[in-house]
Amino acid sequence: MRSTLLLHILAGGVGLVAGFVALYAAKGDVLHRKIGMVFVYAMLTMSICGTTIAAVRGVAPAINVPVGLLTAYLVVTALTTVRPPTAGSRWLDLGGMLVALSVGVTDLGFGFEALASPGGKRHGIPALPFFLFGVVGLLASAGDVRVMRSGALRGAARVARHLWRMCFALFIAALSFFIGQAKVIPRPVRNPALLALPVLAVLVTMLYWLWRVRFRRSLRGIVGVGTPEAA
Repeated sequence: MRSTLLLHILAGGVGLVAGFVALYAAKGDVLHRKIGMVFVYAMLTMSICGTTIAAVRGVAPAINVPVGLLTAYLVVTALTTVRPPTAGSRWLDLGGMLVALSVGVTDLGFGFEALASPGGKRHGIPALPFFLFGVVGLLASAGDVRVMRSGALRGAARVARHLWRMCFALFIAALSFFIGQAKVIPRPVRNPALLALPVLAVLVTMLYWLWRVRFRRSLRGIVGVGTPEAA
């Protein structure tokens, strides 16, 4: 289990670095695509290891197992969104939708349990994280249903789906490290406001790109958006 923990930590570090580089690199450019794949592999490794540790060692499994599954799901579906459809795409979409739906329903149930408890917590965890990830899971599963009904997305809708899923996966990683593991950060820089900046940067950047793509309908600066591999 020590090797799993070490792999989890290493993959998380690589995922954070690669994620921030991809976040601010020119969208769809060579650097963005290559570092994006590093991010995908690192995040999958991190989430699988983290989910295993949480389940086997009982490390807050009620929140860590669903969040680990949600992170892996977001990364995989963000990647498949900008890849050409294959024979197994529909089954992958269906499986992903069921994972997101399960996470959403489970986390919302835990959130209501936390609210109903005397201390407003469930096994020491407040209701807010459960509701946050529960709502994201349900929204993501609803998006999967839309894709399965209407077929592969094109243009702005496809880019937006890719962007928000990759960005939210990075948001989870940043939140888990900078806020959830603040105790491992050196004391001189262990300032709550300072540690919150990288997390907020991901969220603000995600909202900016969604505003540009979905509301302004501007794909300027996104290279090769018309190709299946474009991000």
